[in-house]
Amino acid sequence: MKLRYIFLLIWGWALAAAPPALAQKRGQAPPPPPPNAPRQTARTELPLEPSDSEVHVQAVPADSTVVLLVGREKLLSNKTKFSFQQYDSTLRLRQETPLDVPTEFDFTRMCAEGTTVYALFTSHSNTGRLWAAAYSGRLGQVHTQQFDTKLSREVVELKALDGRLFATVLLNDQQHVTALLLDVATGQMQYLPSVYEQLPTQLTFVADAATRRAEYVLSQTNGRKSRLLLKQLTDRGQLVKSEFVQAESERSLLTAQVTPPQDTTARLLMGTYSLRGLDYAQGLFATDLAPAAPGAKAPLRFYDFLHLKHFFDYLKPSRQARLRARTARRLARSSAPTRWHYRLLLHELMSQPDGGYVLVAEVYYPHYRYNSYGSYSGPFNNLGNQFGTSPFAGSRIFDGYQTTHAVVCGFDRSGALIWDNTFVVENLRRAELEEAVRLQTLPDGRLVLAYLDEEKLRYKVINRADDAPNDSQVEIQTGSDGTTPAQERTADTSQADLLPWFGSRFVAVGYQKVRVEHGRDREVFFLNSVVF
Repeated sequence: MKLRYIFLLIWGWALAAAPPALAQKRGQAPPPPPPNAPRQTARTELPLEPSDSEVHVQAVPADSTVVLLVGREKLLSNKTKFSFQQYDSTLRLRQETPLDVPTEFDFTRMCAEGTTVYALFTSHSNTGRLWAAAYSGRLGQVHTQQFDTKLSREVVELKALDGRLFATVLLNDQQHVTALLLDVATGQMQYLPSVYEQLPTQLTFVADAATRRAEYVLSQTNGRKSRLLLKQLTDRGQLVKSEFVQAESERSLLTAQVTPPQDTTARLLMGTYSLRGLDYAQGLFATDLAPAAPGAKAPLRFYDFLHLKHFFDYLKPSRQARLRARTARRLARSSAPTRWHYRLLLHELMSQPDGGYVLVAEVYYPHYRYNSYGSYSGPFNNLGNQFGTSPFAGSRIFDGYQTTHAVVCGFDRSGALIWDNTFVVENLRRAELEEAVRLQTLPDGRLVLAYLDEEKLRYKVINRADDAPNDSQVEIQTGSDGTTPAQERTADTSQADLLPWFGSRFVAVGYQKVRVEHGRDREVFFLNSVVF
């Protein structure tokens, strides 16, 4: 009897000390959200499971809709039945249009231009064969086309310009990357000889329908130094002009983003540079490509990570203080600057109301797990290069790209750095090297950086260089009316993602298992409207 009393007393203490997440699982109310928490104004659930379905999501800001490409496995068949589903701004189903995809093709990429959504598929039985579908949300119609490229092996990036698809592809030799122009309306295709580079290279690309221009930024190296090559093309792939940008000192320019072609008042190039090597970024650079006078070139501005106010916020304060003290002693002795070991993935530049631009870059590293069962050959990424695979023998297995933090910087119209900030993240790993942290601008000019960590939405509201908490979070609500019943809880979330939508909205998507206390559990694919 005494032992039973002691057991009940310990159990009571455990309940009293239970963390909020455990208390919520028992049906109790969750802790109140942060003061600046977003509102989840709408939710839609599709009765789908990841084991027998696939869902690909494209946010369409042009008409405030969301388009889903939904694939369901047919019973007693190895074929997947696809359809486009269009949802309005309240996440209500507007229309569904079937898509008959030949069995030899697998989904690869998705993009949008205006209100048209493009889906690209690759053949798993005929290397180089592509199949494209163009879905018009306004008309509710689909147009498809097949392309036999023969030489392409993998599509690594896809964008639409004036009704045509610009696909960045890795060739069969796995040594070169090039661009492929696909006209879905006519079925015509062509390789763009002006974009043909040997690996390793890094490549970024912007397109603008208003000017009918596309611009590539490619890195070129001789093994010791790296420079950038800018190529401007028409919407039909014709080369308009090309130019080199390189540093005169020992610095190498690794990769960069250029301002969109529609901005005729400024033409800026911003990216990363290295110091006496090509492996890691030492800092950021920026330059104004528009000449002040004929034949004149604006100087390159370099910003070592050490000179950014918030770059090292991901470190503990004590470690950050030791790092800055150590580098200060090196500078006092006139020693060589500290060599940093960072890899950065650059987002496209975002224009600001004051005419300047914001650059967001995710700091990441390749992550591995280890076993004792022999060797493994898997994908390996060198210098953040987004193309291809190469074998790696040994007992470690490549396990995706781990993001540690995202740096966000504001530049004026001449490319001068005005402010910087950092969003420290956790539990953020992707199988492919692609954007994971999403950016949206608020009506008052502040910025929101956010991502999904399973059922948690983690975010940071940034007001230029002002300090702000990095641990703000809310749970994705499971109620179909935008509220979370106390009797429901999320048991599992997979393939979760967050997409910028329109205004100050994101759309959160993914698969979920929802436990219901006095009802039937459900497995769904969800869409939540998240408004800041």
